[in-house]
Amino acid sequence: MAEEQRDLISDRGSLNVGATQRSVLGRRAGLSVLSILVALLIAGQAVTVYFVYQQSGQISKLTKTSQTLQLEALQRKMPASAKPVNKMKMAMVNTPLAMRVLPLAPSVADMDMAPASNKTEDQVKHLLLQADPRKMFPELKDNLMDNLKSLKKTMTDADWKAFESWMHKWLLFEMAKNPKVEDNKAIPAEKVQTKCQAEANSKGVHPGHFRPRCDENGDYLPKQCNPSTGYCWCSYKNGTKIEGTATREKLECPE
Repeated sequence: MAEEQRDLISDRGSLNVGATQRSVLGRRAGLSVLSILVALLIAGQAVTVYFVYQQSGQISKLTKTSQTLQLEALQRKMPASAKPVNKMKMAMVNTPLAMRVLPLAPSVADMDMAPASNKTEDQVKHLLLQADPRKMFPELKDNLMDNLKSLKKTMTDADWKAFESWMHKWLLFEMAKNPKVEDNKAIPAEKVQTKCQAEANSKGVHPGHFRPRCDENGDYLPKQCNPSTGYCWCSYKNGTKIEGTATREKLECPE
């Protein structure tokens, strides 16, 4: 019996030792698996960070390339006289690309402001800016022909053709609105003749016809004579003959 009890105690001790060893091994295996998972997670995060960094570099290069192409396209459209000199180029190098390529949009307050004046030019400019704030209006201070040449340099061929078509239609409209009026020469009014002047200036040849004599005011002279009969007589200013004055002798009539 004593030997059987010792064997049982020995077997129980062996079982306890085995269980303890298995527990320790299980813990070590769990820690190893956990360590492996943590290492894999860290490695995965590192790979993701590296990939994102590479992609961000590519995106940055593409953005810079696109902005550079836009800037070159704008410079090609600019006229030769408007291209900046070397100092301007140096200043543009230090300016961010976004500020050089994209125009500054006016603020809401500027768009809501009233026109600068009541002039038609300012009113139309205000309406155009409200429709498209990016519109540009160059300063034209030369004569008409020089201003048109300057405008042509700033426009594309298609825009200039459209502008010429508009000018043609505008000219036709102005010609239709203000037709050329021939200069009407002033026709002098005929001087109104008195009865005496009308009788004295009657045209045609009439044998024996009496033509009175008139003073500077067109009235009948006091003495009237008819050469065809040889008689003279005195007359009032209105041409009425004074009775009893007709004679072929020398006659004196009062004024």
